[in-house]
Amino acid sequence: MVAPSDAFEEHERLQRRLDRSVIAGPLLDQVSAERGVGGAPTEPQVVAVVIDLNFDFVAGRDGAAARVRELIEQAVAEVGTAGIEQGRSPARPGGQYIVTALELAVIQRLVALDAAAATKRERAIFHVWPDFEVHALINRSNATVKADAARASFAAAGRDIVWAVLDSGVDADHIHFQEHHNLVLPAPLEHVDFTGQGVATTDPYGHGTHVAGIIAGHVRSAKADTPLNAVGRALNDHGEAGYTPLPLFELFGMAPECKLVSYKVLDNRGNGSSSAILAALDRIEQVNNYGRSLKIHGVNLSVGYEFDPEWFACGQSPLCVEVNRLVRSGVVVVVAAGNTGYAYALDRGKQQQIAAGRPLTINDPGNAELAITVGSTHRDMPHVYGVSYFSSKGPTGDGRAKPDLVAPGEKILSAATGSFRDRAASAGVEVDFIENSGTSMAAPHVSGVIAAFLSVRQEFIGRPEEIKHRFTSAATDLGRTREFQGAGLVDLMRTIQSV
Repeated sequence: MVAPSDAFEEHERLQRRLDRSVIAGPLLDQVSAERGVGGAPTEPQVVAVVIDLNFDFVAGRDGAAARVRELIEQAVAEVGTAGIEQGRSPARPGGQYIVTALELAVIQRLVALDAAAATKRERAIFHVWPDFEVHALINRSNATVKADAARASFAAAGRDIVWAVLDSGVDADHIHFQEHHNLVLPAPLEHVDFTGQGVATTDPYGHGTHVAGIIAGHVRSAKADTPLNAVGRALNDHGEAGYTPLPLFELFGMAPECKLVSYKVLDNRGNGSSSAILAALDRIEQVNNYGRSLKIHGVNLSVGYEFDPEWFACGQSPLCVEVNRLVRSGVVVVVAAGNTGYAYALDRGKQQQIAAGRPLTINDPGNAELAITVGSTHRDMPHVYGVSYFSSKGPTGDGRAKPDLVAPGEKILSAATGSFRDRAASAGVEVDFIENSGTSMAAPHVSGVIAAFLSVRQEFIGRPEEIKHRFTSAATDLGRTREFQGAGLVDLMRTIQSV
């Protein structure tokens, strides 16, 4: 056998470098397999691709499209398999992209022909992507806050970030948390029960696990034709609440790889005390050595109570004071605004109760000045439906602007355990994932996207006030009043790109 010449090896090395820079990873894997890299060669195959044109091409976008079509014909003629039809474009607007189907060898040759141009402005191709198969996504709120786009573009998945969930516990055995071992903690971190009624990694009530699943975790169906046990909740023709199976095959938290610390502050019935939360906040300060060594980067508080002005000045309750103190030590604190933004008022003329929205309904500790207080919006149509009717409205009782942001909080699909699972089981439905609504579901969206942000912009770790400024400045205006929407809908992609 004759060894390849040095010149041939250099050609192959340069070709691989070119491939990596222009051909998307999934396509490049197929090219390598067809050429026998890492295994036996496969039969030539035609794959659907989307060719992203170089918008800086010397002859403009239309010129780039024409040049690519010429190169496709040339590449097919040079290396295409006889008798295999390829290179045609479907009847759809071209715009920035050319959609076609090509053999893998033709794709590689096409890229090489284009790269022969003298300058980048003379190259017509920016990138070649697979034409991904699209499925109906049930966890639509990922796209609403652009967490899916940030994962794909920046690998913003929450790696090396730790978030504390102060709630009813988190079920560490739930399948949603197994792939990334989200609840397996490095020393000296540990899960703690502050209620004296259970173990922090169990959740008989179910609320904390649902919240945690929005922040982190990832699961996919073990079989391509078998969906996960997921259900939605809807009213039937008789106005009765029921469960509807959802064809879900994969579910992501906002920051799938983020580590979660479960601090159980609500008991097995979902009740708790502010003293338990205070103890948990104090524990975080101790773990972080009072800001000298951050091991827990953020906190999610989807718990609270209605502010009572007879007890404390607004924003000055013990909980609010400790939240502000924790933020000043370098920890991001995200708090649900509350679900008391809708009530019944007396119509004196008709002497009957009329449903109406209520201002000044932000719950504690959402009144804390330095907290990121989160209201709720629709999971995938926020511009149409605006702020959820139940979401607590600002301003605070002393006139400060709250909430700070809104995020999806209606019919959010996440991990089911405890009473969430039991209620479905009583109706004869087996579930691992279930929908629930409330600002409790909105807050972990913001916790998750901030964890994702910190994993790729680590210079902001320990700077929670700057993080709050970045996210509120980059939020999407939904066209609602400040008292309803705060700065607007949280937007992870825009925040990352603003840095």
